[in-house]
Amino acid sequence: MDLETVSADEFGRSLEGIGINLLSRDVRGLAGFLRDVFGLSVHRLSDDFAILRHGAMLLQIHADATFARHPLPGLIPENPPRGGGVQIYLFGIDPDAAIARAAAAGHVVAEPATDKPHGLREATILSPEGYAFSPAIKRP
Repeated sequence: MDLETVSADEFGRSLEGIGINLLSRDVRGLAGFLRDVFGLSVHRLSDDFAILRHGAMLLQIHADATFARHPLPGLIPENPPRGGGVQIYLFGIDPDAAIARAAAAGHVVAEPATDKPHGLREATILSPEGYAFSPAIKRP
């Protein structure tokens, strides 16, 4: 499937498993953050929508306005952080390198790279809207 040209109908029918869709005030900004800090590939980028890929995982970003008829926007807090309580792991991404890129761009590092007892080295970096992304790799 060509993520640049696939129709909305075909794309929607192709989705399986668990999907992540983030609502955003700034689709381009959030997509840029995910590309620049974590190396995710960005497809179909517009002011209203983006598809991002990390390995086999697809992530969608929709502008708030595209969900005008959905109940979710009414639940989004007026004051940040929007993503409080949700942690999105990005397995296979070096947390030390991601932190260096995030810090250089002025993003908030909520948790430094740490070796965890469950066998991973991970960190937590907040997107500009407060979504928590955790790059993680297996410890040697």
